[in-house]
Order: sequence, then C-alpha cells, then structure tokens
Amino acid sequence: MTDDLTLNMNAYLPLRDVVFNTLREAILKGELKPGERLMELQLASKLGVSRTPIREAIRMLEQEGLAVTIPRKGAEVAKMTEKDMEDVLQIRDALDELAASIACEQITSEELDELRRTMREFEEYTKTADLKRIAEADVRFHDIIYKATRNTKLENMLNNLREQMYRYRVEYLKDEKNYPVLIKEHSEIVEGLSKKDKDKVTDAMHKHVENQVNAVKEIIREQD
Repeated sequence: MTDDLTLNMNAYLPLRDVVFNTLREAILKGELKPGERLMELQLASKLGVSRTPIREAIRMLEQEGLAVTIPRKGAEVAKMTEKDMEDVLQIRDALDELAASIACEQITSEELDELRRTMREFEEYTKTADLKRIAEADVRFHDIIYKATRNTKLENMLNNLREQMYRYRVEYLKDEKNYPVLIKEHSEIVEGLSKKDKDKVTDAMHKHVENQVNAVKEIIREQD
C-alpha cells in the first residue's frame, strides 16, 4: 500500500465521503493498484479514522466498480476488464442516444448557452493537465443534456451509470491525444442540439461512446 495516502479533508462532507474521495482518487491515480487489498484496520490507521467510515467508503467504491469483495479474503481494488467496460458503455450508449433525442425537443436557449460555456471550459481545462477538472467538466457537459430531457427517471439511471463508468472516463482522459477528438465531438453534439437535428445528435453521441470504448479497450489490453 502506498505511503502517500493522506486524508483529503473537507469540512462540509461527512467523514465517510472524505474517506471515499481519498480512496477513489488513489485508485484512479494508480496509487492503489488493481488487486491490492483494502484492509480496514490498515487503512483506518493510515488515515487516522475509525473502521466505520472505511467500511462505508469501501461499500461506495463497490457501487462505482472500483472495489470488489472476495469471499474469505475481503475487499480489494477491482481490476478493469474489457467485459465490465463493454457492459457499462453499451448501456451508456443506448441511454445517451435516448437522452440526446429527447433533449433535442426540450432543451432551452439558456441550457444551450450553458452547454456552450461548459464545452469551452472543458477545452480550457485540457490545456492544464488537471485531470480531475477535465473529468468534472466532461461530466457537467453531459449532465446538462440529461437534465434537459425533463425525465427524472432517465436522469437517475444515467447518474447511477456515471458512477460505474467514472473510472473508464478518467482512463480515457489520461491520454492527451484524445482531447481534439472529444472537443470536436462536443461541438457536433451542441450543433445538433441547437439545430434540433436528432440524427446528427444521436450519431455524434454514438461516435462519442464508441471512440471511448475502443481507446479504453487498448488501455486494458496493455495493462494485462
């Protein structure tokens, strides 16, 4: 286990969320490796907390697919597999296309302005090498589209899925050569929505996910 693990304190968050964010970041950065044990006692000692928030944080990591509990062995950092990635992104592909199609009819001019602002923010962040901010801007971009559907059930499904695919999103965003493609795809999505062109938007959304699937597959194969 890395010696650099320290609690990212935030006065506004419950302790379990602080522990969760700390462990999540360590996994996404590769400081906690796939297959590495997540031992409650050891983590509690290292982070200076009791075992309860550690246990709760591990449960939250499992919901995101970042940790897995092995019978008679305990929790460990989950390995990325092609099958898991394909399953998650296959569902996202279908739901994203549906969301984009509905948003085409519902999106307001204010939401389109917000989408354009977020698209520009994403582009600016890609120049900073701040992976967390880049990922957050990408999430915000899609969230505006999901919200524009006015369908809370669809939004909830996509929010749940977002947690499971966050790891794959971060892996994709680690490679700077993907940024020009992403910027172009974001622009095509905004253009399609502003013209209320369902075919253009759904096609752009599909390509957006497909490119991510292909890139992350290569990453997983290189790590095997």
